[in-house]
Amino acid sequence: MQKQTVQLIGVPTDIGAGARGASMGPEALRVAGLAAVLESHDLQVHDIGNLPGPANPWLPPDQGYRHLKEVEQWNQTLHDAVHAALARDHLPMVLGGDHCLGIGSISAVARHCRETGKTLRVLWLDAHADFNTAELTPSGNVHGMPVAVLCGHGPKELTGIGGTTPAISPSVVRQIGIRSVDEGEKRFVHKHGLEVFDMRYIDEKGMRHTMEQALAGMDDNTHLHVSFDVDFLDPEIAPGVGTTVPGGPTYREAQLCMEMIADTGRMASMDVMELNPALDVRNRTALVAVDLIESLFGKSTLMRKG
Repeated sequence: MQKQTVQLIGVPTDIGAGARGASMGPEALRVAGLAAVLESHDLQVHDIGNLPGPANPWLPPDQGYRHLKEVEQWNQTLHDAVHAALARDHLPMVLGGDHCLGIGSISAVARHCRETGKTLRVLWLDAHADFNTAELTPSGNVHGMPVAVLCGHGPKELTGIGGTTPAISPSVVRQIGIRSVDEGEKRFVHKHGLEVFDMRYIDEKGMRHTMEQALAGMDDNTHLHVSFDVDFLDPEIAPGVGTTVPGGPTYREAQLCMEMIADTGRMASMDVMELNPALDVRNRTALVAVDLIESLFGKSTLMRKG
């Protein structure tokens, strides 16, 4: 039987972020041994290196968006790389980079699902809903907008990547771990019916129930995409991010989340976003991220008979 191929796609940019440093994320994940960990699970790893793209000009917002032209270029290049990987039946793993890159990644996955008749489910593991628009946030940082853009709210340069606007419906998204949402953004989330399992929900119901709900309704025709923002984790275990928010999932809660995703056998693409080595301690956050990624591919802390 042919081994499954995981294609690593490095995207070294912090073009959509409010702090510099996420551009170094792909290398930190490689240094933390990502490829070797995946190979230990009988996967074939094809690391295509880092995609090329424009430098970060570090300018203030222009008409509500920072670096719109550069954000478009990075996301179009990423879209093309992810779409090509899926066409080869590879599992693309995007190594970010800031979370604005979810636009290019998920628009490519959505396009692939349209072309193959698959049903898309997106798990958005994050401290933030990322459902802002230029009207809702003064910062203009696009890493706070990717889910809104994917759902058709934003400049046409971004909403049109992938060839269909909107790229996805809010109904395909399940957000987990959310604990920092702007007031206007909160109203916008409710208006569009985004399904959010925030930290209060996880506190009250537990991670197991949360994941059962988030994964419900999938079948053999489901393409599951996991978009993992490292700030999903509590900063006590993952300090190396530009937008830390206290009170995130613990190490064990995060492990259970990943193991339950692995149990479905449906994950077919993923992002690892917002790792910022400039803010980390001895690459600790990258090591935790790689450990959790390993759980997505079948490592389990439980002693179970198969």
